[in-house]
Amino acid sequence: MAYRHGEDGVILLNDSTSNDDGLTEAVQEAGAVELLLIRHGESEGNVAATEAREAGVEVIEVPARDADVDLSATGRDQAKALGIALGRIAEEFRPDAVVSSPYARARQTAEIAVETAGWPLQVRTDERLRDRELGILDRLTRLGVENRYPEESERRDWLGKLYYRPPGGESWADVALRLRSVLAELNGLGTGHRVMLVCHDAVIMLFRYVLEGLSEKEILDLAATEAILNASLTRFVRPSGVGPWTLESFNVADHLAEQGVTVTEHAGDTSVRPR
Repeated sequence: MAYRHGEDGVILLNDSTSNDDGLTEAVQEAGAVELLLIRHGESEGNVAATEAREAGVEVIEVPARDADVDLSATGRDQAKALGIALGRIAEEFRPDAVVSSPYARARQTAEIAVETAGWPLQVRTDERLRDRELGILDRLTRLGVENRYPEESERRDWLGKLYYRPPGGESWADVALRLRSVLAELNGLGTGHRVMLVCHDAVIMLFRYVLEGLSEKEILDLAATEAILNASLTRFVRPSGVGPWTLESFNVADHLAEQGVTVTEHAGDTSVRPR
């Protein structure tokens, strides 16, 4: 039920159990026996960050705030190639719900892919799937952090990526907490359905951390050696609809190469382990 508070107490508004724009309703409608996790296509921010690191500059010249950065031309091609691949999935195995991070690059990826696949599904958004908040370190390269906030650079190296929280930002553990609330909904709902989530590289890594019960060392070792490719597919299944999830495939981007679309990596900082 949805309620609001009035002068005379609580007033019933309607019999919906969720926000129309959020993940709650989507997974209540869909249930979950499969999670298809997709990283967004290459964004203009990805390109700017890679260019800044390669140029050895301190500040990443992004065209907009993080939430509003669009896909690059390559990213749009990747989203279309993704949609073609998704369109080949047999109807009985297609997702019942598509939920995206509200950030433009993820939402655009989801919308282009769903339209290209020809699926009659509405793309919903949920802020819990957004990218990690970087706080005062936003738009800075590693060199920029070292030069402008040396104490923060030292603290990050000491704590490692899982537990380091920049001022005004989030640690990976904070993001994992968001994802646990998403999964709590999925774990408590019906069987026989499939959900596609379009999100970000760190979010996909942390889905693995939570779903597989990885240790700090295991997730940081993975992050140090594996970069989530743009428009890649990661798939978890649990055929019974209850209990633990099983990783069936990880970071697959064959559909891009098969269609002659550039495969891009744009990895984050791989210096992730505590020192």
